[in-house]
Amino acid sequence: MGHDHAHAHGTLTATGRHRKRLVIVMIITLAVFVAEVVGGLLSGSLALLADAGHMLTDSAGLVIALIASVLAARPATSARTYGLQRTEVLAALVNGVLLVAIAGWVLVQAVERWRDPAEVSSGLMLGVALVGIAANVVGLLVLRGGKDESLNLRGAYLEVLGDLFGSVAVVVAAVVILTTGWTRADAIASVLVVCLIVPRAWALIRDVVDVLLEATPRGVDLATVRTHIEETPGVVEVHDLHVWTITSGLPVLSAHVVVAHEHLARGRSGEILDSLGSCLGEHFDVAHCTFQLEPEGHRAHEPAHHA
Repeated sequence: MGHDHAHAHGTLTATGRHRKRLVIVMIITLAVFVAEVVGGLLSGSLALLADAGHMLTDSAGLVIALIASVLAARPATSARTYGLQRTEVLAALVNGVLLVAIAGWVLVQAVERWRDPAEVSSGLMLGVALVGIAANVVGLLVLRGGKDESLNLRGAYLEVLGDLFGSVAVVVAAVVILTTGWTRADAIASVLVVCLIVPRAWALIRDVVDVLLEATPRGVDLATVRTHIEETPGVVEVHDLHVWTITSGLPVLSAHVVVAHEHLARGRSGEILDSLGSCLGEHFDVAHCTFQLEPEGHRAHEPAHHA
């Protein structure tokens, strides 16, 4: 017997619910990108150009996330029973890969700049970097409300946070050049930007891979879930228990639940299903659950399965 609680098809995904936040931050990011490109070219600062490249990557990632959130909201079909909701996850993967690529470019340019220092207009460099700091703070405040619900918003939040640290590094480098004339500080600031980009890009890609591999969501203890299910009145045991994530904010669960003969004979399967759904929704925030109720002894007739 199969039973499903709180179908999520056709509902807004986590990214979709916070789409306005992405639009606002995208506009801010694009504005800072233009300012840093112009400022980097006029001042000769590699650190500003590197941060501008990072801003461009952020903007591209935000555009991808917005497109994905629209596609993910499309209704399910017989060919795609979950619709296009996982496009959000694929968008987050592209975003992470872009971060790694921009980090490689910045590193190469920084090495070249260290070998062959160039003149830098530190005053202009400092002014543009301060504008970047202000814009990044605003972006963080906008994204903070949705970063814990969506991979794409989390990715955007981490990118803006990295941009903030990168802008701080540029400010420090500009002050050093302004006071000492040591232009290699610009190259050092660029390397610091790389050091900020790589760890968070790796973390984002790792989380995306976990979703694509249908790993158990973080924070969900499968042994505890099993215990809760088996403590439901009438349940003898549970097997083929799986918990995975379709997209951000949509964890799902399926399980084969063995029920005592007397409960099935009394027609209490519906009560058991309601109890199981309520328990998991309340304790584990898993609203989309599918259970197969089985009589005792049925497991011996099933093909090979997971524990």
